[in-house]
Amino acid sequence: MNEILLDRRVRTAMVSDSLDVVGVRNNVMNSSIQALRPEMRAVGFAATIEFEPSSEFDQRDPYGAAIDFLDRLNPGQLAVVATGGRDDSAFWGELFSAAAKGRGATGMVCDGPLRDTEAVVGLGFNVFGASNRPIDYKGRMRVASVGTIVICGGVEVHPGDAVIADADGVVVVPKIHIARVFELANARAQSEKSVLKDLLAGKSVREVWDAYGVL
Repeated sequence: MNEILLDRRVRTAMVSDSLDVVGVRNNVMNSSIQALRPEMRAVGFAATIEFEPSSEFDQRDPYGAAIDFLDRLNPGQLAVVATGGRDDSAFWGELFSAAAKGRGATGMVCDGPLRDTEAVVGLGFNVFGASNRPIDYKGRMRVASVGTIVICGGVEVHPGDAVIADADGVVVVPKIHIARVFELANARAQSEKSVLKDLLAGKSVREVWDAYGVL
């Protein structure tokens, strides 16, 4: 699968419910990870990068590993930045966002701090992080790995997993479940449209539940 076949009406809650159906019950990232703006939504295939504490850096090329990561992003990918939840520095800002957007990435999720947040919003790039902090990672953190399995926001993320992020949070769909979970989520979005219409028309919750099995 090289594209996300997900209805625009599908929200993270619908994807999470669909994961429950296939028996994956803990693939929602920590609630600390939030969108920079409530209207932000990002869907893409995970491209992973992991940071670790370090005071050492290459004086001539201090951002080399991150630059390589950004330059290898492909259209439809979503950057997943794993920091161990550390607060030592920011891990993503305006220029990284511009580079990722220019490469066709759909967004970025990070379990550490962000910076340049107003500028990032101005770029129209969908970014999700745990907090804001203006300090640079050079001499404080370094890239430990790229393109490996990481833990981000308490969830194991494999390269190529599907990631869906919106105002409610971030959900990760393992590769082996993408087709089925998206099928279920798309069907749920269609059902919820009918459920909403019936509830607003005054039908009882029991009536609607018995008809659709969705709440």
